[in-house]
Amino acid sequence: MSEPQTIHPQAPVPARSLGLNTAANARDLGGYRTAEGRTVRSGVALRAEALVRLDDADLETLTAIGVRQVVDLRGLNEVQENGSDRLPGLDPVDIATVELTDGVAVVEGDAIRLLHLPVYSPDHDIYVELREVLGSQDAAAQRALLGDGGGERIMTEMYRWFVTDPVIRTRFAETVRLLADQAGTPVLFHCTAGKDRTGWVAAIVLTALGVDRDTVYADYLLTNERSAAVVERIMESFTRHKVLEDPSLILPVLRADAAYLDAAFAAVAEGWTDFESFLTDGLDLDAAELAALRANLLTD
Repeated sequence: MSEPQTIHPQAPVPARSLGLNTAANARDLGGYRTAEGRTVRSGVALRAEALVRLDDADLETLTAIGVRQVVDLRGLNEVQENGSDRLPGLDPVDIATVELTDGVAVVEGDAIRLLHLPVYSPDHDIYVELREVLGSQDAAAQRALLGDGGGERIMTEMYRWFVTDPVIRTRFAETVRLLADQAGTPVLFHCTAGKDRTGWVAAIVLTALGVDRDTVYADYLLTNERSAAVVERIMESFTRHKVLEDPSLILPVLRADAAYLDAAFAAVAEGWTDFESFLTDGLDLDAAELAALRANLLTD
């Protein structure tokens, strides 16, 4: 069992914003240093929240960045509730057709490819569970689900599931494979908030590249800084509309927490001898794919 991660307060966080007006948590993994002194290449691996509100200027920015593939890790219910992505060069109808599915689906544009790789299971659909209990405005039910550490338990269980479920591991593995293909990058991967599934993809990739664990956590926790204004608006809305008797109950679900990433890494340590074994045996990434990932994402 791995020990809980202690975050060094001075861990370098070079991750730069992609400059999207409507997606504050959209950023580049480039700039991090590895233990061997190499640097993660900029403009190749990009992470974000859902791209549902992109304005015309944002579409121009994505075009200028040269994004070739977008990976949507959201489940069907999230897309239905929050909307489909808006992407340059793809028809909104085609995007909706791909994203409003239960399984893996792809749409090809002239310059950009969209893959729906839903990290979803009815047994772990916290969005439906939360929507029902919040919509009920039943204070007792809300406390039963989220009180006394309930929110934290929901999140840590989900992060362990990222690692222990073999089907879900294939979705993360496929995202990593896309990043290993030089012809298909830059790749932008996202979920709803760009926090949990997106955060675990980033943690997998950075760890596979040899970035130290403190920096991996620093990148993960950077979401709290980039998404602070969004979380504040959500909390204000819940308070104003009296959705929750105690709005603070929802904070563990809205924020990144080192304990959640601890849970995922602990599940890796319980199931595999080391992280490299998790990559090869857990994610079924072979030596050639890992070498290609490192060649594509690292520079001297």
